[in-house]
Amino acid sequence: MAMSAPSTRRPDAVAAPSPAGSPPAAVTDAPSATARRRPVVDWRVNWAVLALIWGFSFLFIKVGTEAYAPLQVALGRMAFGTAVLAAAFALKRERLPRGARAWGHMAVAALLLNTLPFTLFAYAELTIPSTLAGICNATTPLWSMVLSVVALSDDKPTRQRVAGVGIGFVGVLTVLGAWQGFSGTDPAGTAMALGASASYAVGWIYVRRTLSGSGNSALSMSSAQLLLGTAQLAVLTPLFTSVPASFPLWPTLSVVALGALGTGIAFLLQYGIVAEKGPTIATMVTYLIPVIATAAGVALLNERLTWNEPVGALVVLAGAALTQRRPAR
Repeated sequence: MAMSAPSTRRPDAVAAPSPAGSPPAAVTDAPSATARRRPVVDWRVNWAVLALIWGFSFLFIKVGTEAYAPLQVALGRMAFGTAVLAAAFALKRERLPRGARAWGHMAVAALLLNTLPFTLFAYAELTIPSTLAGICNATTPLWSMVLSVVALSDDKPTRQRVAGVGIGFVGVLTVLGAWQGFSGTDPAGTAMALGASASYAVGWIYVRRTLSGSGNSALSMSSAQLLLGTAQLAVLTPLFTSVPASFPLWPTLSVVALGALGTGIAFLLQYGIVAEKGPTIATMVTYLIPVIATAAGVALLNERLTWNEPVGALVVLAGAALTQRRPAR
């Protein structure tokens, strides 16, 4: 789960993380007036496609790392995602954000929401299955709730949300098989996947504090953010990797799909859903991602699944749902 950027319309709008490392999407409490026109494709279809794309992202990462270094997978993901958004940006004739301050904040956002988590997930899947990475991704709302209490003065904890965090982390321990000494789970890989999820949460809070109400469109900010993240990885990757000797078909296609679909097209789908139905409906896709990631990993990669992983994932999702529920007024 990644993040949604704060609304450019209301500074007090609730921002919720978005799954699987998407760039920011505009968040409002209700569909915008311009979005009330009848869409070409029903939002439910877009919602289902979005869930499938983000669920399969972890399989794409796993296949990509079979031939490419993790930094190369992350760079390819960023580059192809940026290309898709750049095309949409040009078609809509948007304008990039202005001002050194805004670009500085977006550079930090790109590091926290794209460069770091994309790289960590790729490194993690060298040693852990894609199913486990997908489940770890579902912990982002838990990290968000814990960190927002510290960083955001207007985000007060409730008993329900505290209980959600507790339940969620019990679910994490269940997924990892804590009662049997975490046997069969690579600690470093798991820590990197959980660290990637926490990075999304930190990035969401940072964007909410620094870029809320900037006046720029979500597409404009997202395009700039991905451009900066691509530049960051373009500098880092040659320092730590060498040029691939070959470009095998399936790993190459996986990296292309990871970027073009999982980062580029997925953002555009999410943006449309948020505009039409609001952020609450859009972020509900989060709860399908680990289910799809698990099904894809088991069915297509023959990954082994033990009982505690799906059970723990359900507990994690239940805790995450509690942290995201707003108290009745």
